[in-house]
Amino acid sequence: MEEKALPVEPMAAFFTARAEGYDQHMLEEVEGCREGYEAMAQAAPEGVGKLLDLGCGTGLELGPLFRRFPEMAVTGIDLTRAMLEKLREKYPGKALTLLEGDYLSMDLGQGQYDLAVSFQTMHHFSPEEKRELYRRIARALTPGGQYLECDYVAASPEEEARLFAENRRLRQEQGISQTVLYHVDTPCTVETQLRLFREAGFAQADFLWKMGNTALLAAKKIPEGSR
Repeated sequence: MEEKALPVEPMAAFFTARAEGYDQHMLEEVEGCREGYEAMAQAAPEGVGKLLDLGCGTGLELGPLFRRFPEMAVTGIDLTRAMLEKLREKYPGKALTLLEGDYLSMDLGQGQYDLAVSFQTMHHFSPEEKRELYRRIARALTPGGQYLECDYVAASPEEEARLFAENRRLRQEQGISQTVLYHVDTPCTVETQLRLFREAGFAQADFLWKMGNTALLAAKKIPEGSR
């Protein structure tokens, strides 16, 4: 008998239910995450004053960044209030602006941030959604600003295609619109990600580091007067 797929969960509900054990899971059970937090901080450019953290969760990635830039001001966006509460408790006295909502649709501003980061959050979206988001991230950065993304990546184009096909199948089977945020993993390959950065208008896109299927990528905004 064919097994029936388990129902997929709405994104906010999925992470709310897992907020209590999230840090332990990421640090001890997801290959490359513990090392990825440190690698991201080391890859950050000098002099970060304002940081945008997309899908910030409990802020595990902020610890190493605060060690480098103790005075930086952070704007963090996440769907899950329980995660944001844990982040705030973790970093008392830091300059935190925490926004509960969907960064795919929120106004990210223009020319405000020296650095934008995301950690293990972008692998839930389509290339089209990501390309538009990356355009908005680029607009939100100061001239010459950078975006660092550490995420789960597909090992091959074939795996990437299979996972997106499975996403479409699950949504059709369970009657879920393609536009509604549900927790389904659809990672892209490193090559796809770098192409999306360039298509979104970043001047430079680089692969920096990888452990298991966790990869660190960088995209740099063109400085003013460079055209």
